[in-house]
Parts: sequence; C-alpha cells; structure tokens
Amino acid sequence: MIDLSRIGRLKLQDQPYAWAEIGDLFSPPDAEALAATFPCDHFKTVQGYGGEKDYEYEARSLIAMGAKSISDSEELSEAWLELAQALLSARYREAMSSLTGCDLSAGPLEVNVFHYGLGGLLGPHCDLADKLMTHVLYFNRSWNKEDGGCLNILRSADLRDVAAEVLPVVGNSAVLVRSEESWHAVSRVVKKCRESRRSLTATFYRPGSISTMWPPGDTTPLGDYDPIRMRIKQPAGNYGWWRKLTGRPKA
Repeated sequence: MIDLSRIGRLKLQDQPYAWAEIGDLFSPPDAEALAATFPCDHFKTVQGYGGEKDYEYEARSLIAMGAKSISDSEELSEAWLELAQALLSARYREAMSSLTGCDLSAGPLEVNVFHYGLGGLLGPHCDLADKLMTHVLYFNRSWNKEDGGCLNILRSADLRDVAAEVLPVVGNSAVLVRSEESWHAVSRVVKKCRESRRSLTATFYRPGSISTMWPPGDTTPLGDYDPIRMRIKQPAGNYGWWRKLTGRPKA
C-alpha cells in the first residue's frame, strides 16, 4: 500500500530542522480508494484555546499506542485496513528508522486519523519530548491553499515565519523529527471551505510513553463524523444517516 521505495530514496532536509516532504506514496488506484473511504466513524472533538497553543479538530484512533491490532477495524474499508497493516509492518518501521536516523526498534507506534472542519487549526508548537518522529499523511483529492489547512514548517514560534508549506492532498506526506526547534502548525480552515482537511499521523514514541490523545481512563463519547455538515452527528457506528445522504454504503 505504501511505496517504501519513495522513502528509501529521500534524505532529510536540515533547515529549519530535520524534516522531509514525501509525495506519491500510493498508486493512483490506492490513492483514490483511500480518499473515497476516509473514515467517518468513532471520532471525538479535541479542542483548546488560550494555552500553549490553540487547536481544534476531530480525532479517531487507527492504531492505539503500542498496539498490534487496528482500532474499530470493522468500520474500515479494505483500503484502510491495508494501510493500517502497512503502518504496523516491520518494513515501514525500518524505512522510517533509516530515513530519520532515529532508533525506532523499541518505540511504540500510535496512529490517529483527523478531520479538520470549518475553523479547525493547530497552533505553532514543537511536539512533546516523548515523541521521536511523526509521519503525517494526507487524503484530500484536491485542496486550495487559500482554504487554510496546510502544514506550515516554521522557523520559530511565529506563525508568519514559514519555511515551507505542505498541501493536504492524497499521496503527500511530511516527516518531522522532534527537537526543540521543530516548530510547525496547521493553518486555520476557513469558514467557506466545502470539505474537511483529512490527515493521519503515525508517531513513534520513546519507550514507556503514555498517549496524550487517548489518556488512560478517557471516556469521551465517540461519534460518526458527518462530512456534509462537517461535524460529529451521531453516536459511533450509526451509518443510517450516511446512506440516506449519499445513497450508498459508507465504504
């Protein structure tokens, strides 16, 4: 599912820190299948304003921290099951280790899927010290950068200090090696945007880390994301509304 040869041929950029943009990760048929069946089940709203950084998005677990199985796999299309298995593979871990120079052999992997709806954003920040590196993958068929939702590689904590910009188009991805200088952000999705910004993060952590996205004891209710109204609409697993809106099954 993932063209690992694309990863193997790349070298990290060293400015403004260690990172890389990787395109054409999927074959055209696989890219279309992943975009067409992007998950809409088992999401929660994650938001915060006025702290270290502002953030607002909808999140779904694909692979829980350190897990060897796929979260809520019965709701996923065949394409997404294949992608999840590829991310769990030893070959993917080896490719990421080779690219980044990080020893990921014992690092637990966590994979989450995101919808950024109207107003969605992620303010300037460096990732938590528990993270070794993150691979961000994108799944929109097309995207206008004027609608926001782009990954901004920053030289500093200033959102205007942009070194590079990555559009969230299916097949595009970015690798970020965590450091005290690895500033990045997701620009706010504008109110006139007609679809959510769709992404996935595959993050390798230091051994012994605990998930901050899904902390122990988290009982946040999960729901199904309505891609028409761009908000969580129903309790998780209820897809009658989806069939009514689209005239077809979810996957």
